[in-house]
Amino acid sequence: MPDFRGDNGFWKAYPALGDLGMRFYEVANPKAFESMPAIAWGFYGHRLNLYRDAVPHAGFARLLNLSRKMPNGAFVFTSNVDGQFQKAGFDPDRIIECHGSIHHLQCFNACGQSTWPADDFVPVIDIAHCKLQSALPTCPACGGLARPNIMMFGDWDWNGKNAERQKTRFDAWMARTERPIVIEIGAGTAIPTVRYFGEEAGCPLIRINPTEYQVGLVRDIAISLGALDGITRITKVLENIVPIFRPII
Repeated sequence: MPDFRGDNGFWKAYPALGDLGMRFYEVANPKAFESMPAIAWGFYGHRLNLYRDAVPHAGFARLLNLSRKMPNGAFVFTSNVDGQFQKAGFDPDRIIECHGSIHHLQCFNACGQSTWPADDFVPVIDIAHCKLQSALPTCPACGGLARPNIMMFGDWDWNGKNAERQKTRFDAWMARTERPIVIEIGAGTAIPTVRYFGEEAGCPLIRINPTEYQVGLVRDIAISLGALDGITRITKVLENIVPIFRPII
């Protein structure tokens, strides 16, 4: 799946938005749904289709197998909105999606309707123009425009109640977990939510990142590798000593 590294990387993935001069933070913004909903849903609908079709890479299975050997399992904290951890078999009740999920919708007008699954929304996209061709999704309560349940840029109306419930479950899990370890995978510094979480957890940190891998404490471990390579090497090393670890993934 394409990532967005600078305007050129974003426009390479979505040339139609490049033609419009729209940057990532401009389309990933509630204002885009207000002023050009077909374009905004052209972007997010395309992403939704990509994520639905995507197959989690082998690193997910390795992490899942490792977590199953832990006395208290593992808990996922992710800023990804793609639902890949659930698809890989992780327990949905042990996942925090701190920025929401593209697989849920919310009312753009904040009419009071709770979030709902996007299962019935099957977007048809004109990829060349990054435009939704099928009908815009609507709120089941008020009939107004629906938007992804994702925290966007400049977003004051994101419905974060799902994330709050997930956080409550995490706090309860953490309270009964001894000697946790954070394995942080691919978290950058541009949007540092995951980094802050790992650093503030008060336990040893293993940071896997090909470029931004530096750690601040002697107890922590920096691994300058990509996600799959780093996960694979860790799981191989831990195969014989895994009973002493109880990580948070």
